Amino acid sequence: MTNIGDTERIKAWITAADMGLGHKRAVQPLAGIAEEGVIIANSPDFADPEELKVWDRMRAMYERLSRVKSIPLVGNLLFGIMDYFQSIKPAYPRIDLSFPTVQTRFVDRLIGNGLCATMLRKIGTKPLPMVTSFYQNAMAADRTGYGRVYCIICDADINRVWVAGSPKESRVEYMVPCGSALLRLRQYGVPDDRIYMTGFPLPLELLGNDDLDVLKADLGQRLAVLDPKERFRPLHGLNVEHFLGRKNAAQKADRPPTFAFAVGGAGAQKDIGAAALRSLAPRLEAGECRFNLIAGVRKEVTDFFLGIIEEILPGCPNVRVIWGRDDIEYFSAFNESLHETDVLWTKPSELSFYVGLGIPMVAAPSIGSQERFNRRWLESVQACYDQHDPEYAHEWLFEYLAEGRFAEAAWSGFLKARKYGTYKILEILATGTMKRETSPLKR
Repeated sequence: MTNIGDTERIKAWITAADMGLGHKRAVQPLAGIAEEGVIIANSPDFADPEELKVWDRMRAMYERLSRVKSIPLVGNLLFGIMDYFQSIKPAYPRIDLSFPTVQTRFVDRLIGNGLCATMLRKIGTKPLPMVTSFYQNAMAADRTGYGRVYCIICDADINRVWVAGSPKESRVEYMVPCGSALLRLRQYGVPDDRIYMTGFPLPLELLGNDDLDVLKADLGQRLAVLDPKERFRPLHGLNVEHFLGRKNAAQKADRPPTFAFAVGGAGAQKDIGAAALRSLAPRLEAGECRFNLIAGVRKEVTDFFLGIIEEILPGCPNVRVIWGRDDIEYFSAFNESLHETDVLWTKPSELSFYVGLGIPMVAAPSIGSQERFNRRWLESVQACYDQHDPEYAHEWLFEYLAEGRFAEAAWSGFLKARKYGTYKILEILATGTMKRETSPLKR
């Protein structure tokens, strides 16, 4: 396995697209090896004015999809129409889905008309591997015959548009977070030798070294916080000691539980966070818990949360807003907050894979087809619970806490979700392949 120190000899073009935070979050752990920094294909620096017009229309459609469900009366109807074009077919039967679709033809036409041309000129200046978290970047580079092209899959299942219309002619190699994504790529015609089961790339600062020293210390403390009535420890204490080490397993809770609510990149569902804050206010004021409202990079969402706090709990030290003026500042603040986040409440986006850090999830309602599949994957690894009415969060969150349910979910996510995605991607870039692991944690 590639060590952190080895990254100094690895360089690659790292690219994404600004279509919500998910695609950018997926490449953030690779920023240290990015030649000339992370390339955002639809930013003014890497797209000419005509390209930007196309990208902006696509981004507007994405953001509309995230928000349209909240429109009274017609929201669900409009959402259903828009979601149809991004929908994912049922997993079964496992039939051949390798034939081109309307979506793949549309992407081919966009690329043929010059989409991603500016990005392609940039990466053409140096023959390095390209790693991207957005399908159009991968399709465009592959179409030009660019050398090594790797595409990170950001969800547990994906639309056919992520694979070229003629998959046998494509050379794109895929890095997938879980088995369901691998099986879907097979259905789309991608051969096994172009699929790597890496796991989702998680931030190195939350992992530590390749023995996961930081993650294990954080999780030891989290399990103590999430088990106030000692419902979990009698059942799993020896198992925890085996995987985390005696010192980490023996930690005592030294802080109240910290809940975090994260909005989507388009600012969707911020009202859920506000309702939860109102519900938790007496417990926050009494110091029984802490609450982080994750606003991302949108100033209007940050201002909304700050206004709600000022209205309900002015000056309370147990509630804060996590945000950033740009992606780098936000990701740094968010990752830092996760060291002491005990429960993450959010829609099942790419953050679903953060359960591998031993952070249990409360799932807000899904937005879009891929999030429904992410929710299904979370259920399969037993690391998540659906939200109840946010207005009664002060009741059900603390009932789950007292019953040891969140501790069970934290431990299950840690054991069953892959944690070494960033390391595995670095290994592939360094060696061209990926070693099969025997350790249940490193698999």
